[in-house]
Amino acid sequence: MTRPRARSGDTGSATMELVLVTPLLVLLVLVAVAFGRLADARIRVEDAAHDAARAATLATTPSEAETAARQAAAAALDASGAGCARHTVRLDHDGLTPGSTVTAHVTCQASLQTLSATGLPGALTLDAVSVSSVDVYRSRP
Repeated sequence: MTRPRARSGDTGSATMELVLVTPLLVLLVLVAVAFGRLADARIRVEDAAHDAARAATLATTPSEAETAARQAAAAALDASGAGCARHTVRLDHDGLTPGSTVTAHVTCQASLQTLSATGLPGALTLDAVSVSSVDVYRSRP
């Protein structure tokens, strides 16, 4: 003879828990992706600043240095796919005298529009600074 099973009040509770927890898990994944994209964009902006500073030290005049730095930063950001809506490059130098340093400041507006469901801002400003030395033994024009 079989005994009838007692019914518990837990019927369907696993389904209900899954329905309640799934949106939170999706949100956590989106936030993790957003932070990963920000870390990647920060690294790419730092690389662009390094490229800008190095390109500026290879120029012979300050105006050439400004142009070379802007072109190098733009090329680095475009090639890397950093997702900058717009970027700026600012140089600090002492006339490119041998032995001096050039400091490149790169600012990037990183877009987070594709991850708007996370509640993060639509764009974030990333800044990077890099310093490069002008070769002591280079000849002046």
